[in-house]
Amino acid sequence: MTSVQSERALPLSDEEFRAWEADGYHVARGLFSAEEVGAIRDRFDRLAERREPIEGHWAYDPEATDVLGRYPRVMHPHELDPANVDLYLDRRVQRVLRQLMGEEVIGCQTMFYFKPPGARGQAFHQDNYYLLVQPYTCIAAWLAVDRSYPENGGLQVCPGTHTMDLACPEDADLSTSFVDDYVAPPPGHEPVGLDLAPGDMLFFTGSVIHGSGPNATENEWRRSFISHYMPVSATHIGGWYLPHMMDFDGNPVTKETTAWGGPCGEESPRFRGFH
Repeated sequence: MTSVQSERALPLSDEEFRAWEADGYHVARGLFSAEEVGAIRDRFDRLAERREPIEGHWAYDPEATDVLGRYPRVMHPHELDPANVDLYLDRRVQRVLRQLMGEEVIGCQTMFYFKPPGARGQAFHQDNYYLLVQPYTCIAAWLAVDRSYPENGGLQVCPGTHTMDLACPEDADLSTSFVDDYVAPPPGHEPVGLDLAPGDMLFFTGSVIHGSGPNATENEWRRSFISHYMPVSATHIGGWYLPHMMDFDGNPVTKETTAWGGPCGEESPRFRGFH
């Protein structure tokens, strides 16, 4: 056990940590308060109400017929508002990540998803196919801003897939997914639909196969704030992420650009690790 894992008052109990090692994911219930997630929701709703695209961050399209064209995901919102930096570098999140990784961590990126009623989901995939953190992998910290459950397009995870290699994706069904990469859940690792309350945070490794279906409700949104992190000892990451990285003191961090081409090969048209 590392010195980080042997700290007193660790966020995860021994039983929870054993489940993390077996399944590759962990839900920290109530990590953020109702007041905190309410402020996050209001902050991003105000951004959406302006209906103005933000280059490099929010590709709002007033002419879009797809609801996600009017409410696309926000990329790297920590670069738009100091309050999002505070969320990205929250010490509660850091403590959980330290225990899960067994060492100090570095922030790689942030995103915010609106997912209004009728929005398509995101086909099953593995995050480290894109981030290409080496060695080891990345970890996602997925904060439920609204209740997230299967009917409104809540996240589904495939337990045990964290021990598997990255897969080269197939084509997704674009009638139900807004991205075209799909990694099929392998036999014996059927998806589990999670029910997350506002303020719950889901942690999972970059090899865990996960995704979501469409929001099939009439009036329920499924907003979420997602950050990705890497262990400080990792040496490489996909080059697109380098400008957005920082440590938990807010200092810029850089790593080497991943030379590995991913599971599809560097020349493959499916490879997107260097966007």
